[in-house]
Amino acid sequence: MLQSCDMDSVGPCRRSAPGLGLRMFYGLIKAVLSPIFRVLFRVRVHGIENLPMSGGLVIACNHQAFCDSLFLPMVTPRRVTFVAKAEYFESWKTRWFFRAVGQIPMERSGGSASQKALGEALEILLAGGCIGIYPEGTRPPDERLHRGRTGVARLALAAHCPVVPAGIKGTRAIQPIGARLLRPFKPVDISFGAPIDLSARYGSRLEEPLVLRQATDEIMWEIRQLTGQQYVDRYASRSAQAAEDAKAAAASPPSDDRTDRVGGDPMPIAAFAQEG
Repeated sequence: MLQSCDMDSVGPCRRSAPGLGLRMFYGLIKAVLSPIFRVLFRVRVHGIENLPMSGGLVIACNHQAFCDSLFLPMVTPRRVTFVAKAEYFESWKTRWFFRAVGQIPMERSGGSASQKALGEALEILLAGGCIGIYPEGTRPPDERLHRGRTGVARLALAAHCPVVPAGIKGTRAIQPIGARLLRPFKPVDISFGAPIDLSARYGSRLEEPLVLRQATDEIMWEIRQLTGQQYVDRYASRSAQAAEDAKAAAASPPSDDRTDRVGGDPMPIAAFAQEG
């Protein structure tokens, strides 16, 4: 059962602003990698005009490969701070990079550790920064779009900032799950949708239990519109069972029954009102 929407549970956590050295390192990496990536990969960007150039902003994107976190900042004019899973900070192979560019570790188990990460992200948003987040929480076992976790809606509502949905396609072919190296000369399409003002739509309903779920589903619906992915109303998991379910779903035609949302599309927010 979904719990009540308690926006007080997400509060700013003191996080020092990126120092000059950190900002320079981020800019250096972007300056070096951007031209290389544009030569090695056919990067196409759509809707860049939808990105506000100032003020707090959440970019919510689908997640297909580790390299999503390289391509997305490369095409975004603003500095993007990602909320990344804590496992990336445990291995020396990735820890140095994520710490160097100031990313925020997120414990997916929930609890106080997750609240701390959301608090740090909120502090950046309140200071007018840009946060990148993958609502699915992890890379799915297949190319379908999975149910979003509500942290993205919590952040946007607490910071009173817009959410720009983003859709990325092609990175799974460039870096399949388990692959360490990127496969060059393949296309990548990155699309940005129109900003979503969750505060305007849900600001008077924060006490309602289903607000976070509805707001998150609306974001996932917009991401789905950008990517054309098949949607599954289940949290992403790379377990063996999830992989088997993905194979079975791919072998059978999608259901047309909107009441069975596994394999169908996330409902737009208007559908909730119609269903009561």
